[in-house]
Amino acid sequence: MRIAYICADRGIPVFGQKGCSIHVQEVIRGFLKQKAEVHLFTPRIDDNSPEDLAEVKLHALLPIPKVNQEIREKMALSTNAQIESELEWLDPFDFVYERYSLWSYSAMEYAQRKGIPGILEVNAPLILEQRQHRGLVHLEEAETVAKRVFNAATVIIAVSENIKDYLTQYVKDTNKIKVIPNGVNPHRFIPKMDNNPSSSEFTIGFVGSLKPWHGLPILIEAFAQFHNNYPHSKLLIIGDGPERDRLLHEITHKNLQSVVELTGAVSPHLIPSLLTQIDVAVAPYPPMENFYFSPLKVYEYMIAGLPVVASRIGQLSELIEDGSNGLLCPPGDVNALATALEQLWRSPELRYQLGTQARQTILANYTWDQVVQRILQLAEHSRNRHLLVS
Repeated sequence: MRIAYICADRGIPVFGQKGCSIHVQEVIRGFLKQKAEVHLFTPRIDDNSPEDLAEVKLHALLPIPKVNQEIREKMALSTNAQIESELEWLDPFDFVYERYSLWSYSAMEYAQRKGIPGILEVNAPLILEQRQHRGLVHLEEAETVAKRVFNAATVIIAVSENIKDYLTQYVKDTNKIKVIPNGVNPHRFIPKMDNNPSSSEFTIGFVGSLKPWHGLPILIEAFAQFHNNYPHSKLLIIGDGPERDRLLHEITHKNLQSVVELTGAVSPHLIPSLLTQIDVAVAPYPPMENFYFSPLKVYEYMIAGLPVVASRIGQLSELIEDGSNGLLCPPGDVNALATALEQLWRSPELRYQLGTQARQTILANYTWDQVVQRILQLAEHSRNRHLLVS
């Protein structure tokens, strides 16, 4: 089985440390487990390949220099010709798998032309994100690309129901949109086997990039309330990002410097050991009109056997059953979050029960192996359908 994997997004270092990078690596790892020959097309090969991905065939797409936004967009759009040419040169493939990026459409059109499955993974409403956070000069062209790639794909994988809803404005045949949430590799994580604190200090933890939509100010405020009542407590924030300076200011303002630790950027292979230092893990998302995420951090918390406190929002409301495999709070509710932390501090038995059930939930439904099996089933079903039509 020969698979072409396309990741044309210049913001994703495919062998890097970002959540999106881990997603790319784990899907490819799953393909390799099925004895597939994987060809990876990407402009970002600026990190060493993990040892177990060394057999992946790498094809470098042309990099884009740091020029103004308008020119960068045009150059990214021009990469379609290179993708199409390289796919034709390396033909044949059994199917094409692409992580949706803002300007790429030729891989799905190549698959459509060849009569093979073209599977497109959509993780975010990129046009909305680009306009809001980075700026988008050629909006009309981006909309055109979206319509082309979404309608050329044989199957579209949306990582959440909200992404599926977003896609319906572009896709004529909405039956081809399938929701497959993110997963986790259980072999990387050592489950917590008891209900004892991880240290003399009760440790609350967060993992992720420090970005505005992750709700870190909510967590700082809730922890300040909690710590005031339970001084033998600590907050461990694992990750780095644009909110770091703002958080440091808040931590200093509340005089929490001695009990809040920011690790900075951390390699993914260190996350499992850091999670063993945590007693309760938190995903404190603020209120958002369109919560489209499938948060990798929460899957990792849960497979590590940790009790999780998360906002009752989007996919988290489906993943976590309140009081069974985690606790849910209204988004942005500082008092509710502080109360949930206190509830877990008071009950080691509840911490153990929630953590154990959380791990079982992931093992039953949300491993990367299960995600890849669903992808391959969709590819096989699509291939058989093509054969029947032809």
